[in-house]
Amino acid sequence: MAVGFDSPKLTLHVGDGFDFMKNHSQEFDVIITDSSDPIGPAVSLFQENYFALMKSALKPGGIVCSQAGTIWNDIELVSSTLRYCRNQFSSAAYGYTSVPTYPSGQIGFVIGSLDKDVKFDTPQLVFTREDEKAMNLRYYNSDVHKAAFVLPTFVKYQLV
Repeated sequence: MAVGFDSPKLTLHVGDGFDFMKNHSQEFDVIITDSSDPIGPAVSLFQENYFALMKSALKPGGIVCSQAGTIWNDIELVSSTLRYCRNQFSSAAYGYTSVPTYPSGQIGFVIGSLDKDVKFDTPQLVFTREDEKAMNLRYYNSDVHKAAFVLPTFVKYQLV
């Protein structure tokens, strides 16, 4: 994954995300918040006013993705984080992926777009096997993408 840090398209900012978002308006195509858990200073990154700040920092058509906890450890946090995202973005979803080093082996994320027609569970590009090899993709593929948004029944009903 770290090869992405070498991309000329990437500008990486490490710091207080809440303060950073306060100082930007309609500047970003994508905002990814990979924060620590919502304890101490990171609590503000799980609140609706943070999603509002990210919304105002996006260019038209932009998307946000933010850590949202795991269904196994704190379904209420997942539910409230998704609700805050939905309140700010025309299209929003919760997905999860395997992270063996994270408690419960999974981590979830919310993703939001200003475009109401975005369908996060459908990959915009489907890579061929040759594409996957050329990009050295060892985990991601279109089936994994779709599966990230397939939720257990109890979660689907909790997150409505």
